[in-house]
Amino acid sequence: MIEQSIKRCIIYIIMDTPTTQELNDEINALRQQVITLKTRLAKYTNNERHKKYYENNKDKVKQNAKLYIERLKEENPEKLKEYRKKAYINRKQKEKD
Repeated sequence: MIEQSIKRCIIYIIMDTPTTQELNDEINALRQQVITLKTRLAKYTNNERHKKYYENNKDKVKQNAKLYIERLKEENPEKLKEYRKKAYINRKQKEKD
């Protein structure tokens, strides 16, 4: 009785395990999906349009950054201290390198 149930379990396990060919197919499909997602993402990240925008609107971007810092001074000075400390640490790290 127990031997039969063990045999059935082994048969079910063997039937449920995917073959190496199935696994290779799945890996290849996932690799293809990664490639397509990377190409889609490249459309939205750091391309020529972004560079042109910042070149054409340099003053506007700087003004927005100043306004953000001023607002941050009033609303959350602790966050501003954290930003400045992190910038200081990064400057020191660059000097060492």
